[in-house]
Amino acid sequence: MKISIITITYNSQDTVEETIKSVIRQDYDDLEYIIIDGKSEDNTMQIVNKYRDRISLIISEKDEGISDAFNKGINLSTGDIIGIINSDDILLPNSLNIISKQIKKNIDVIYGNGYRLFEDGTKKEYKIYPLEQLYKSMILLHPAVFVKKKCYEK
Repeated sequence: MKISIITITYNSQDTVEETIKSVIRQDYDDLEYIIIDGKSEDNTMQIVNKYRDRISLIISEKDEGISDAFNKGINLSTGDIIGIINSDDILLPNSLNIISKQIKKNIDVIYGNGYRLFEDGTKKEYKIYPLEQLYKSMILLHPAVFVKKKCYEK
């Protein structure tokens, strides 16, 4: 099952390299990695270009904001499953193998817990809650949500 990971960036020179490394270090063969940059004005693209041979598609052009960049990446992706990992997010090791084994034919969306990492090295776990509580608060962390492409197409 092909997994597309989309990273959107804009002036992300301080964080994008760790994000890229966390994706390209995944031990998963059928990975498409797409970076959509909003025409950064810092060194973001120099960092991205260091990893060009491990990235399936790189686009750097002005966009209309974060949602436009998300949608651009989703429309360009060719994977069966799509994950959005922003330029200050990371994937934990072996994440894609776990996701590919957990998502079944009759499941369109899979999501899980996440961590917030702090500069001092500490982390805070964010636990998921039942979808019925969505009206109360944001219960899903987008870096921990993976959606089948067919859902986006609907």
